[in-house]
Amino acid sequence: MVTEEEDVLDAYSQAVVAAVERVGPSVVHLRIYDGRGSGYEEAKASGSGFIFTPDGFLITNSHVVAGAGEIEAVLADGRRLPAAELGDSSRLRPGQLAIAVGNPLGFENSVTAGVVSALGRSFRSVGGRLIDDVVQTDAALNPGNSGGPLVDSRGRVVGVNTAVILQAQGLCFAIPSNTAAAVASALLRDGRVRRGYLGLGGQNVSISRRAARVLGLPDGTALRAILVERGGPADSAGLREGDILLSFDGSPIEGMDGLRRCLGERSIGVPSRLAILRRDRRLELEVVPREGPAA
Repeated sequence: MVTEEEDVLDAYSQAVVAAVERVGPSVVHLRIYDGRGSGYEEAKASGSGFIFTPDGFLITNSHVVAGAGEIEAVLADGRRLPAAELGDSSRLRPGQLAIAVGNPLGFENSVTAGVVSALGRSFRSVGGRLIDDVVQTDAALNPGNSGGPLVDSRGRVVGVNTAVILQAQGLCFAIPSNTAAAVASALLRDGRVRRGYLGLGGQNVSISRRAARVLGLPDGTALRAILVERGGPADSAGLREGDILLSFDGSPIEGMDGLRRCLGERSIGVPSRLAILRRDRRLELEVVPREGPAA
């Protein structure tokens, strides 16, 4: 007689196996060389990726292939060119089954499973850049998993595995598939990801609770302009060094990271309202962001 617990476990196993069989052929093992030729040297690094178009375009993380002279992509089955289906990451829910497929430490086509632990997380990359709105999962990741797919029970890619907290267990992160799809579309269309640019250097500053309440800020963090590029959008708008930036089109600027969140592609060329504090006066400037330099 099959118990209820055995039924549940069997259903779980079937979901994982079916998802892996669907996405597995699309996962590639990336071997990174410094340019002298893969036939004459060992790979200096490796990672994961997955095919997402029928004509063979791959998605991986930029840090996986940064500085590569040559990249070799190895399929599980070289006779086919399958494409993984991108799912809708906005429909993810905490507790949902999450399956990671990749090549950790060079062990090709390894599978781990867990759940979506949380949504909308933020963490800082090794290079110092803040990465927002990532998916947290406890599906085990290791070096080499980066760039591989995180999939749901139907084998749809809902994230791109990107990072782990090395000192912890079960703290792993993935870029949402909707973000990856938008970036991939921009790269295919324009060859770059476009972001708004104001031409200023800033320093995070703390504001007293009373002042934050009077100024309508959600917390006591804002951004002081310490450098204004001559002829840049901020300079043209009348921003001065020493001014404190409070909000951009009504969205509070909680430090430099907060300003970067406001300066997406849609902000380029669009007149926007920049609220500032100059000495003890609150002012509002009109600024038109330009396209920022390539990262």
